[in-house]
Amino acid sequence: MAQPQGVPDRQYLLRVFQSVDTDRSGTISAHELQRALSNGTWNPFNPETVRIMIGMFDRNSSGQIDFDEFAALWKYVTDWQGCFRSFDRDGSGNIDRNELRNALTTFGYRLSEPFIGILMRRFDRSGKGVILFDDFIQCCVVLHYEQFLTMVLSLKL
Repeated sequence: MAQPQGVPDRQYLLRVFQSVDTDRSGTISAHELQRALSNGTWNPFNPETVRIMIGMFDRNSSGQIDFDEFAALWKYVTDWQGCFRSFDRDGSGNIDRNELRNALTTFGYRLSEPFIGILMRRFDRSGKGVILFDDFIQCCVVLHYEQFLTMVLSLKL
């Protein structure tokens, strides 16, 4: 039976997991996860993005993820990769200001140009006016979290 598109073979994921689980603990740390992920530039994934994702998928709050958590995280990253590619209109492997604006508008955000500029400065680690894949994930996750906090804080409890 063929795997649905975007769902990697479990054996493949197990090989990736085991290759980065260098201490053979059955869990991987943020540092080990960083080695398993690629942002498309052959540079390590942004450590802050890795830390955020560990926090999202670490169900027992151990600071590490087991294989099942890793498989869920891998699917999450793969889904974001498809999203990233759909907004990277010029195929450059990064998101420029206009592409970021288009992505965030599609996600339902109505942000001012100055705020888009703030996001670009915050998540453009290269200083080239573009956002790489891992930083795009972080930008979107942080925006979503901020939206959630705003909603919670606005509730009359």
